[in-house]
Amino acid sequence: MKNVRWPALLLALTMVFCLVGCNQAEPEPEALVKIQLNEVTHSVFYAPQYAAMELGYFAEEGIDLELINGGGADKVMTAVLTGGSQIGLAGPEASIYVFNEGREDYCEIFAQLTKRDGSFLVGRAPEPNFKWESLRGSYIIGGRAGGVPLMTLEYLLRSKGLTPNVDLVVDSSVQFNVMAGAFTGGTGDYVTLFEPTASLLEREGSGHVLASIGQEAGEIPYTAYFAGKQFIADNPELIEGFTRAVYRGQQWVAENDAGTIAEVIAPHFPDTDIALLTAVTARHKEIDAWNDTPFMTQAAFDKLQEVMMQAGVLAEKVDYDKLVNNHFAELVAK
Repeated sequence: MKNVRWPALLLALTMVFCLVGCNQAEPEPEALVKIQLNEVTHSVFYAPQYAAMELGYFAEEGIDLELINGGGADKVMTAVLTGGSQIGLAGPEASIYVFNEGREDYCEIFAQLTKRDGSFLVGRAPEPNFKWESLRGSYIIGGRAGGVPLMTLEYLLRSKGLTPNVDLVVDSSVQFNVMAGAFTGGTGDYVTLFEPTASLLEREGSGHVLASIGQEAGEIPYTAYFAGKQFIADNPELIEGFTRAVYRGQQWVAENDAGTIAEVIAPHFPDTDIALLTAVTARHKEIDAWNDTPFMTQAAFDKLQEVMMQAGVLAEKVDYDKLVNNHFAELVAK
């Protein structure tokens, strides 16, 4: 009997240990830190960011990224300053304005995404031999007053010998996210639009892309990431990880063709077919729209401020070292 009981006892004990082990929860993966990123608009212009999201670069840095469309740099900055969003993506001019207000916890720029204007001049009819002089006497919907899109356009017009609101009307009363609607509704002779909106109008026959504002105006730190100075100081590892994900996205976009990029970022543009998305991406690669690294140079920052001073919205330049924090860009680029 003893020899029979021992195997039975061992079997019972084995079943008990198995049940205990099976009921133990699997180890949880390390929780991701949720960050809300507020972007100035939703555009293929920000392809490196969307590629980084789709390729898992932010997740690999422990970041669960929530994307919000702010619909204008002023709204993005307000969201960051009030704590609604932790990080903003908009023109650096927004950070300059806040700094000049004397706010103690102003926003530092810590990574640059694009290096020229991403908008395109759209007209009502094809102009195969388009000349900037042909804009004389016309009406352009140019963007929100004080925004980089409008200031870059006016800077470009002056370089072409056209004085805004003297030689032509440049309307700054239309909000950024309704410019296309105002144009198709009959306002103006021309409008500046981002992609894929510009190409969508062209496909519909509502407009025709005539020129790249960015290609004509030259390099400028057009879109950058910023966060509150204290938030950056309190979360250096998070900002470094975020910047690394952006950098990897920039590098990946530089190394891949338009078709490959379009396939990856397609989930962010569900209403745009892959053929149009590929053409739009190719257009941005052609004009060399994206930074290769998140580093913002002093020369680029100074040029932006020159554009702002020319536009009459900046009296004197802000110190580059006070507003631009390249520490994380330098770390990840190494």
